[in-house]
Amino acid sequence: MMLTNRQPKDDPRKIRGYAIIAKGDTPRIIDKETFLVPSQNSDRKYKVVLKKRWLCECPDFIHRKEKCKHIHAVEFLLKMRAKVDDSTIPFADEDKTKCEYCKSTNIKKNGNRKTTNGVKQRFQCLDCKKTFIKDSVFARLSVDSKIAMLAMDLYYKGLSLREISDTLKQFYGVVVSHETVRQWITKFTEKINDYTKDLKPRLSEAWHLDEQAIKSEGRERWVWNMVDEKTRFLIANNVTNGRTIGEASQILRLAKETAGTLPKFVVTDGLQSYYQALKDEYHAHGRHPDRVQHIRLESIRKKPDNNLVERFHGTFRERDKVMRGFKGGEAVFSVGFRNYYNFIRPHMALGMTPAAASGIDLRLGTNRWMGLLKQKRI
Repeated sequence: MMLTNRQPKDDPRKIRGYAIIAKGDTPRIIDKETFLVPSQNSDRKYKVVLKKRWLCECPDFIHRKEKCKHIHAVEFLLKMRAKVDDSTIPFADEDKTKCEYCKSTNIKKNGNRKTTNGVKQRFQCLDCKKTFIKDSVFARLSVDSKIAMLAMDLYYKGLSLREISDTLKQFYGVVVSHETVRQWITKFTEKINDYTKDLKPRLSEAWHLDEQAIKSEGRERWVWNMVDEKTRFLIANNVTNGRTIGEASQILRLAKETAGTLPKFVVTDGLQSYYQALKDEYHAHGRHPDRVQHIRLESIRKKPDNNLVERFHGTFRERDKVMRGFKGGEAVFSVGFRNYYNFIRPHMALGMTPAAASGIDLRLGTNRWMGLLKQKRI
């Protein structure tokens, strides 16, 4: 059994590029090929040029010969400008009420209907003559649903609430407070999780578990992540105040509930809490005669290596740098990030999302957040 596989980490320079734009440090456009991007550490401006490929004057690009945060900032700026300038983007059309049967927009209101969730508007299609109810999760949203989904995407890619608010104002002319953005993210994260938590992935025989310290409101907390070895599915994650046996048991219990089964191997580091927690959760009372084997990496004669989990830690750490620590929202981010990683972001090593690799292929389309919300009327 192969316990680990080295994989490329998420590029932190891309996240910093988003941060440059969101903080209002907009690159200056000299011409179609030349841009000036403000340094984040001094008053200097770095020249970014697009010839046959991107070039930048900054030391990072000169040393690595790969895209730096300044190049990513310019790319993000150009993509956003293209969206704003493209008058063919039908933002509101997607939310326009259509017939549930023939997709016609030739409809009329046809009274109300009482449901277990309250009174709902009923419609009649003038083409196929059928009636239906539109029970949209976006019904009371004050902006186009794509704007809210963009806010979700930027948040889980590492931007702060205030940075997202500023980005929406700069590029879309949408003026919303950071508190409104927070409410969107909390609402849609909870609704998406209500759906995804019941989906059962097909997992391999080995799961990897590790914990990481984060700063939240001036104190240290711990993020726990359990990852499947083959599919890279983030089975469970949790945020706790410490690393006791009880807190280690929480992540094991969550993983068991998500998977609906147990692995043959659980790979951890040398934290003592894991030993008793695994015994309590996965071996208790003889319910599992085939004992789950606990592999502690410190017992292997090489440097402990749990890369499958540590790539998540890297993503959390990069966000921590951009945000200057969590400010009490780590619980929502933890839940949303699990869905972002499993269902939204294609895995570089797999060429698909971990959800698809584990047999959950939802065919979400290009706007995956929107597609995930529309999988079920939630």
